Amino acid sequence: MGTCEPYPDALEILNKWYDEGHIITFFTSRTEEHRAITEYWLKKHGFKYHGLLVGKPRGGNYHWIDNHLVKATRFKGKFTDLVLANHTIEVFEP
Repeated sequence: MGTCEPYPDALEILNKWYDEGHIITFFTSRTEEHRAITEYWLKKHGFKYHGLLVGKPRGGNYHWIDNHLVKATRFKGKFTDLVLANHTIEVFEP
């Protein structure tokens, strides 16, 4: 865990988003016992971020419930600038 290398372009893109004013929070399936090594790894590689949430459910489908707009970016193999896209999402009935 502490010796792997970052995905190509991840550091550049994420730090760019941070510098542009985006709130960067990593959400990981790692457990609380892995927090220190994860924070060490992020610092070692120079990632700028605001928060680290551990304990994300592993696999399956989960919901983040908040009274504020939540944006999530799903990693699909390459970090690039964000683009606008339309997708079908699940929402609570009005």
